[in-house]
Amino acid sequence: MKKIIFFGLFMIFAIGNVNAQAKGKPKSIISTGAGIKKFHEKSELETMQKGQLLDLYIERINTLVNYLPYIALTTKPGVTMQDVGIPENADNNKYLEAQKENTANFLNTTVAFQRQMTPYADKGNLVISILYYESMLRELNQLNEQ
Repeated sequence: MKKIIFFGLFMIFAIGNVNAQAKGKPKSIISTGAGIKKFHEKSELETMQKGQLLDLYIERINTLVNYLPYIALTTKPGVTMQDVGIPENADNNKYLEAQKENTANFLNTTVAFQRQMTPYADKGNLVISILYYESMLRELNQLNEQ
């Protein structure tokens, strides 16, 4: 019983310590997880099954939704408010957190909709949509290089 109590207290202190450290760390504007693994050619997409195309389609929507609101500030994941000259204060942190929460809610709703409705889409339209989204992401990558 003592071991269980000790272990429980240890976990509470460990979690509290991690949370305390996270509060002091500057938050990135664009999530470092926002991005795609690979760009595709039309011929490659045409050989894929609809389920694979749907996953790619949703991944690209996710990436674009995480990038587009911030392109006036940065197009690079991991950049913090301090990096772009925004003061790190309670109000700015509150706005960034609210934006991230709203984005997450929007994406959850959008992904649920896409998973329910997009399987009815024409495969050719899915391919064209993925290519269009990828062209937008390539443009964003070019902004990074300028």
